[in-house]
Amino acid sequence: MNQIPSILTAIREKSPLVHNITNYVVMNNTANALLAIGASPVMAHAKEEVEDIVTISSALVINMGTLSKTWVEAMKLAAQKASKTKTPFVFDPVGVGASTYRTETAQEIIATHTPDVIRGNASEIMALTNSTLSTKGVDSTHNSLDAIQAAKQLSKELGNTIVISGEKDIIVTGEKVSTVSNGDALMAKITGMGCTATAMVGASIAVEGNTHLAATAAMAIMGVTGDITKKASNGPGSFQMNFLDNLHLLTSDQLSEYLILNE
Repeated sequence: MNQIPSILTAIREKSPLVHNITNYVVMNNTANALLAIGASPVMAHAKEEVEDIVTISSALVINMGTLSKTWVEAMKLAAQKASKTKTPFVFDPVGVGASTYRTETAQEIIATHTPDVIRGNASEIMALTNSTLSTKGVDSTHNSLDAIQAAKQLSKELGNTIVISGEKDIIVTGEKVSTVSNGDALMAKITGMGCTATAMVGASIAVEGNTHLAATAAMAIMGVTGDITKKASNGPGSFQMNFLDNLHLLTSDQLSEYLILNE
């Protein structure tokens, strides 16, 4: 727990360049969140330039929320380049299991280059280990606790860290399991909060080589900011606005004070 505030400090001191190949719905949200936390976002999707952008970036975030053939090609090229440059890579398999195309695309991206971290909701993580599991688009139909065994299996197969977002955020690396119990139910009513969490993981792994610790810090930052924000918000609209402000104002002391972490 004592190391988590130092990751927040490192993000602000180093301002890592985080390359996002993300979806139309959340592009503005995630870029602003990265700026608010002190990172530097770049949203580059053209297959003609993604390899160059990966080369100069401190982390790569791939989010497959809105898929198209050209974007999938760009994602694979970026993942391949990240493998060569050893650029930390986080993958968000949005909606995997909702369609054959999404499931096949997620599997192809993972096969191209194993992500250092995969972040998804419980249903998405379970669908990655069970190709016959059908999901409800971007919404999880399972509790995060339901996906722990699937996350352990996936983490062991890939040798990486898996993050399950939900009422409790669970971070799994092999048999190691950490749980962040911060956050507010309103976060599930706002488009892109999960995608923002993935971007926070990107900023964290850019400055911290221990992916389990980095992913835990990212979920702590999201959850604690949610706890602070709910005090001054009346609904999803005000929450979304206040969340960005509080992310910008978040202090190491607040992280230490509010964080509910079980390891």
